[in-house]
Amino acid sequence: MTSPVLLLLRDPSGATGHDAVAADQPVALATDLGITRGDGIFETITVVDGIPQALDAHLTRLAHSAALLELPRPHEPAWREAVFAAIDAHDEVAEAFIKLVYSRGIEGSGVPTGWVWLQPSADFTRERTEGIDVVLLDRGYASTIATTAPWLLQGAKTLSYALNRAAIREAARRGADDALFVSTDGYLLEGPTANVLLRLDGRIVTPKTDLGILAGTTQQSIFEIAQVNGYPTSYELLTPADLMRADAAWLVSSVRNAAPIRSVDGVARAIDAELTQSINAGLAARTA
Repeated sequence: MTSPVLLLLRDPSGATGHDAVAADQPVALATDLGITRGDGIFETITVVDGIPQALDAHLTRLAHSAALLELPRPHEPAWREAVFAAIDAHDEVAEAFIKLVYSRGIEGSGVPTGWVWLQPSADFTRERTEGIDVVLLDRGYASTIATTAPWLLQGAKTLSYALNRAAIREAARRGADDALFVSTDGYLLEGPTANVLLRLDGRIVTPKTDLGILAGTTQQSIFEIAQVNGYPTSYELLTPADLMRADAAWLVSSVRNAAPIRSVDGVARAIDAELTQSINAGLAARTA
């Protein structure tokens, strides 16, 4: 089918099995805590020519986020089965995405809610080839936040994305495509929906994940691609000055893939079109 595919898991934390739901029908009650409180988690997985990219890494991160929120551990076979069922139910397209949503469910019920949604991806050719304009935004906390305040759930991919969407709207108000957060003590963190990568002094680097940022599945895949192509990789403390002196920079995410950064706060910077094409070709060629 060409319309979106929606599957409701019968027991997202305990058994296999799911039911197909019409795309215009509800899968959760209005009192579900994922809706009323944002009390839940999600993953977004790119599907290229019918193959879900980095599926194992996404399922691992789903379980990690669940642990941080003290949700029942997601039953991996049930989610994996639903992913492939959604792909099989949809006409094959060049690129699509699958969203896994896992909520605490109705308050007091102790029964979580889970569903899988698949639809074709937007066309990101312009962002991948021409690049994106980025602004730096103060995230409002220090780089030690994950250690000093673990209850803020930094590093979990939660449904509470209102702040992330507000940051993207702020970037648009400033005439940019996206944003990159900076800690109050001056370190690069991540974008609202993406990780940042730099080619710096002959290596490919990204901010350390213990700074309260989400470990990226696409970033991990790019590190593997870079290592095959002879680039050393590392997780480091990086600053806006590093961003400006880098030979190339990207915001990377599961659906948009690697989008080269062509300007920061209105200051133009060079992009490496050849390396970007190689990275995105490598991402599209993944079979797992």
